[in-house]
Amino acid sequence: MRELVRRHLGKVVAGTAVAVAGTAVMAGITLPGTAGADDTAGGTADGRGGRPVRGTGPQGQAAVPPAVVEAAPAQGEKGTGRDPLTDDEIERVERIALDRRLRSSGEAVDGGRGAQRLGAELADPETGELDDPRAPRRADVRFYDYRDDTLVTRTVDLGTGKVERTATQRGVQPPLGRAETTEAARLLIADPLGAGLRADHEDATGKELTSPGQLLLNSMVYRASPGAQPAALDRCGEHRCVRLFPKVKNGPWIDTRSLVVDLSTRTVARLAR
Repeated sequence: MRELVRRHLGKVVAGTAVAVAGTAVMAGITLPGTAGADDTAGGTADGRGGRPVRGTGPQGQAAVPPAVVEAAPAQGEKGTGRDPLTDDEIERVERIALDRRLRSSGEAVDGGRGAQRLGAELADPETGELDDPRAPRRADVRFYDYRDDTLVTRTVDLGTGKVERTATQRGVQPPLGRAETTEAARLLIADPLGAGLRADHEDATGKELTSPGQLLLNSMVYRASPGAQPAALDRCGEHRCVRLFPKVKNGPWIDTRSLVVDLSTRTVARLAR
């Protein structure tokens, strides 16, 4: 493979851990330069593609066939006790929690109507229910409202289907959802500061980068740190800001750590050096 041209922001990252700096809460992240760079499904005992080889062992005995992993059992419609929420339960509580107000006045990450869904998880039991095996199952459903940068958490009783309480917080930034990561990549690709990303992708693939679907994406929330960024990013933490770690499909990682996407303002800025 020819050596990739390194230009603008775009050092292609190959190998070892990359330390993520610039925020009070950032953690190190490892970008495996070779892992997945040439992913091939269905590897076989003889190193070739195709079906596994059924060879012979000592004294002509048949080789042991490859192990088979059984599929997970079908998930039931409803869980019990402290079981994790089933897919059906998650779909149901998200539908219940996204009421008319959040649908009509809330704003999603792409600017559409309705607060952005972040996910749902089993809620902790109330204090007096810790030892009660018949305690109601509840779900905490989280949304991010880009209209006013608030995290909305609604607790739904799975038995009655009623919203028991709603909590609204500012300055709280939970992990990013897939839709948010995809939208951040879309904004970066379209921005002039994304020129290096586009150039490195074309160097690696010979194809123009036009959409997030051409990349494998990881992301993390970025919070402002005094003196570590331009003024354009001073509100990150109050705003929903993202650092992206894109990877060419079946290829290398591309270094975009110096760029931050502010999803609240739909802008991109470069961190101060």
